[in-house]
Amino acid sequence: MLRLTVLSLLACVVSLSSSAVILEDGMPILWAQTASQLTELPIQNENVMPNPWNLLHRMSLYKLLIAATDPLILYMGTGANESPFWGLPLQLAWMRTSGRLADPTGTTTCGMDTGESMCISTESWWGCENYFVSALPFLSAAHNNFLGEGVKVQMQVPEGVTDYCTTHADCSTRFPDAMTKWDAFFQGLITTGASALADNEKKDAVLHLYWEAQLASTNLASQCEAKKSHYSAPEMSFANSWLNSGEFVAAAHFQSNLEKASKFITPLPGRILKEGDVAPNIEGLSDAENNVLNTFSWMDTLDKAVDGSLVSYWKKAMCSLRTREQGSQLLEELLSTKAYSSITFMGVLATMATGC
Repeated sequence: MLRLTVLSLLACVVSLSSSAVILEDGMPILWAQTASQLTELPIQNENVMPNPWNLLHRMSLYKLLIAATDPLILYMGTGANESPFWGLPLQLAWMRTSGRLADPTGTTTCGMDTGESMCISTESWWGCENYFVSALPFLSAAHNNFLGEGVKVQMQVPEGVTDYCTTHADCSTRFPDAMTKWDAFFQGLITTGASALADNEKKDAVLHLYWEAQLASTNLASQCEAKKSHYSAPEMSFANSWLNSGEFVAAAHFQSNLEKASKFITPLPGRILKEGDVAPNIEGLSDAENNVLNTFSWMDTLDKAVDGSLVSYWKKAMCSLRTREQGSQLLEELLSTKAYSSITFMGVLATMATGC
């Protein structure tokens, strides 16, 4: 099995596929229906009060974040959609179309096309995990005046639900590491933009701050542990592998803009996995979806073969701006299915690490 290559297998993850419909007219699904102005969200007692358990509201948080930060990241590239934030609404779109935001207990119609289609279930593990990469950055952006001077934001929460923080102060108390890193990201946008660094150095510095904050939020998936009982073992195995894959793109300071992120997310499995689903022969899933799941399974096996150090080897190699650029290029080369033997791949990482 180890004769297979790390990068050729990962290529299956990012190969183009029609497995999941996440784009509509070139934008994340429902993008045209989301808020373009802060005033389009509910306001009560001078507080902006989005409902993050409504899909359009949660998607709106991302649209407003992108609009608020785009003017400060012109060094990211010449395109119109270069923000690393684009990966997040695309993830949310995939979760919606694959049924992962619906009530996994089946006791309500939340998130179902035949019921409350714009509802995000508080019982969904995926909806829970995604909360921390939507609500937290938005609250931090407001706190740092990116949404307007003195704007106050408080997230709505369903009655009886206490698992989620709703204000910047609340989240900072309960999850200080994540909120500190989001605050550092937004403050860094200003200081980095005003610095004398070259554009590629500015880009690398800001992407470092962005991925630090996103991973800190993603790690809060531990808060969602109880919700795992609603899902099959294959689904949770995939979820854990999906979380782990973020370590690779983060360490390379990968720029998750609209174009690149859509190529990574499109082939993810278009339905919740059930007991008995074993890749690469899962009935009802496309070849690309089966390849993704088979790749994750194989990478878990490879990681065990190197004593759980695969991510560590990758991180050690991503030790300078030059090697991170090379690492990002390696990830992009996956789109052309360029293959590396396992020995060659590990050799490339070792060469990068010693060259820092």
